[in-house]
Amino acid sequence: MNRIGLILSLVLGFVVLASSTLFVVDQRQFGVVYSLGQIKEVITEPGLNIKLPPPFQNVTYIDKRLLTLDSTDADPMLTAEKQRVVIDWYVRWRISEPSEYIRNVGQNESAGASQLNRVVRNAFQEEVNKRTVNELLSLKREALMADVKAEVLEKVKGTKPWGVDVVDVRITRVDYVEAITESVYRRMEAERKRVANELRSTGAAEGEKIRADADRQREVTIANAYRDAQKIKGEGDAEASRIYGDAFGRDPQFAQFYRSLEAYKASFANKTDVMVLDPSSTEFFKVMRNGGGATTPAKK
Repeated sequence: MNRIGLILSLVLGFVVLASSTLFVVDQRQFGVVYSLGQIKEVITEPGLNIKLPPPFQNVTYIDKRLLTLDSTDADPMLTAEKQRVVIDWYVRWRISEPSEYIRNVGQNESAGASQLNRVVRNAFQEEVNKRTVNELLSLKREALMADVKAEVLEKVKGTKPWGVDVVDVRITRVDYVEAITESVYRRMEAERKRVANELRSTGAAEGEKIRADADRQREVTIANAYRDAQKIKGEGDAEASRIYGDAFGRDPQFAQFYRSLEAYKASFANKTDVMVLDPSSTEFFKVMRNGGGATTPAKK
């Protein structure tokens, strides 16, 4: 049992020693080996590596990929005409020289991002002060971004290089500060309402004009139709009178008899009507008094 425990202890000790001396560098990272607090070696290639166990040597890792830094503050900047604008931007950067980066910036990516954010903002403020709002919104924006990138590169590659590469600087938004934006929106809203009211008024006037014209045409059409109808009706009545006259002129006594029958029919149509007449002194019942047959043939 003692021999087995000894073997297990030796194996465990070997594993602990190997874990403290062996380390793997990922292809996305730099491996920085420190010896008593000083940088001894920077490993740029991925793979398995050997170092002395702590506290003689330690290893840290720094990201070698392309990093993105987005603007985080919303403080306004002054343009050439003293307009306050808010600019959103982002920077694409990477760590190229880990030794210089650690000595002059920091031991992790956040330290470089913090300092780079300050440098980029100062560069934007300086360049925005030289330009108007129209230039910020026009094609000259590309020149602004190029100038900012040049200033940032000059800063990070100066007397104390940061060991970083700035790949690109881009503007994502240029806008007025909130107070000015609200004022602009209110003016735009008032202008749109004015135009809308003007269009509504013009449309209402045009609508009244169309309705008045339609009513006039309707009255004219109805009047013309009534005139034509009365004309046709008059012509029909005249033609009917002519036909009746021709027909009744052939036998006047029969015509008188026929008209009397029509009068009787109209008078006695309603059974509830009451007529008070003197049969002996009125011509209305002449046909009835004569027996309906006292007609003489018309002379030919």
